[in-house]
Amino acid sequence: MKDTQIADLITAEIARQQQGIELIPSENYVSADVLTALGSVFTNKYSEGYPRRR
Repeated sequence: MKDTQIADLITAEIARQQQGIELIPSENYVSADVLTALGSVFTNKYSEGYPRRR
């Protein structure tokens, strides 16, 4: 990653999540597969509504 400040923040957040327990439902952890998908070209796509009704 070219921006070291962002890389440091990501590293710190990973450590925070691994060392603690989250009891807030909206802050559940996603799987490694989801994290991989979010870092893919699919983050460039956005759709709203139901299929075939957009």
